[in-house]
Amino acid sequence: MPQDTRPGVVIGVDIGTTSTKTVAYDTDGRQLARQSVGYPLDNPQPGYAEQDPQLILDAVLQSIRAVMAELTEPVAGLSFGSAMHSLIGLDPAGSPLTPSVTWADARATRQAERLRAVPSGLALHRRTGTPMHPMSPLPKLLWYSEQEPQLFERVAHWVGIKDWVLLRLCDTLVTDHSVASGTGLMDIHKLKWDSEALTIAGITEKQLPQLVSTTTVLPGLTAQAAAATGLPQRIPVVVGAGDGPLANLGLGAVRPGMVACTIGTSGAMRVMVERPGVDPLGGVFCYALTEDRWVVGGAINNGGIVLRWAGEALAPDLGERSEEELVALAARAPVGSGGLIMLPYLHSERAPHWSALPRGAYVGLTYAHRREHLIRAALEGVCQQLALVLNSVRAAGNEVREIRAGGGFARSGLWRQMLADVLGLPVSFPAGPEGSGFGAALLGMQALGLIPSIDVATDLAQIEETVRPDPAAAATYASLLPLFAELYEALAPTFFSMRRLAPGLPTEHSPAAPPA
Repeated sequence: MPQDTRPGVVIGVDIGTTSTKTVAYDTDGRQLARQSVGYPLDNPQPGYAEQDPQLILDAVLQSIRAVMAELTEPVAGLSFGSAMHSLIGLDPAGSPLTPSVTWADARATRQAERLRAVPSGLALHRRTGTPMHPMSPLPKLLWYSEQEPQLFERVAHWVGIKDWVLLRLCDTLVTDHSVASGTGLMDIHKLKWDSEALTIAGITEKQLPQLVSTTTVLPGLTAQAAAATGLPQRIPVVVGAGDGPLANLGLGAVRPGMVACTIGTSGAMRVMVERPGVDPLGGVFCYALTEDRWVVGGAINNGGIVLRWAGEALAPDLGERSEEELVALAARAPVGSGGLIMLPYLHSERAPHWSALPRGAYVGLTYAHRREHLIRAALEGVCQQLALVLNSVRAAGNEVREIRAGGGFARSGLWRQMLADVLGLPVSFPAGPEGSGFGAALLGMQALGLIPSIDVATDLAQIEETVRPDPAAAATYASLLPLFAELYEALAPTFFSMRRLAPGLPTEHSPAAPPA
């Protein structure tokens, strides 16, 4: 049988919340080139988190062009991934009428609460796989219809950021089943737009992109996009998937019972399953990777950003790039931070409660605590929140046999050990940080017939280290986790009161008036 002589290099483009990472891999899983281009996340008002779509498109083009400049091998194709839950309104010509409203945007909190409060809300969650939370495009659409009705009427199409990038690159308006499964608008069991969800949102199917498989191959780039990237115009372009399911693929967690844990700016726990479904209580999401691979799990808003806050608020003397020094400070505090618990809800929270009301809190603070205790408690709080998500994954009837973890936090030995201790399970760390980018490239390879199936990811994602829990530390965290879990319910009335009072409270310091 003649050997396949087609080039085996695929470029994976991961359009993230704060940067686009573009990485080239061959079919042996070797990284050949990499480029990252950042962009701002704008907060023009409290609760808003939006971006300029043009800046993101520019970053995509720039990062692909830089990777192409490094490569000497021919490229077989281009494959995409992106952050989920974004929403952009387009005019009839395909130009943005709105910013890209990201998953972190909380302006639709009241709309999401209304949807959660009615029985049909849970039914919609089970049918679409997406919790009723302001991260979801469904409540965001409700917000636009209620708060910006004139703008809402002008929008010809509602899309996500990857949909818009592909429209500009390939002149085709499509969205994949993976990204669509995070909108709250698609029936995950039928792989069709959900009529009730569209009615609630006040839009029609014609205002949404065409639904396609994640392995759909578009015929190529526009002449302008080809010139901007340095790629051939007829290069195959794989539509790709959402960054969460792709992170499972990039970490090699593609078989049932394999959990992927990622902590970047935010964090998530996801287990791969073969059939879509949500637990009866709606504690988890369910998003597609392919038609026969789905991820069930939960995302948290506050991951590595908690460490950044700790540096700015608790240790500004260490400078802007102080992660190593902060972690070293945290390591000086004992396991359990001397009885100090932090709820790390600096940007509200998602799983497992799916409420935008929570705020951060330290509980158990005494005169004996120092900043090393506060910093360690913040890191422990992130891991404990992930433990609650893992409990929800199990409660949904999913077996947990293996945990693989990645993301920026994995560079820290303290966080690696802390995660294993809090979860009470061994955690394996594959080599290489590019989970979603590698996942996008692997999905592209399957779509192009360069690998037999995505199952090869389990072997290609080589394990660099497996960290086992320390029995004494694990016992301490196990005793603290119920207290951590109870605090959400105990403080819920306070969160409601704080939201009611917040509009009347000053947001900046005002100098005291001089004495009369």
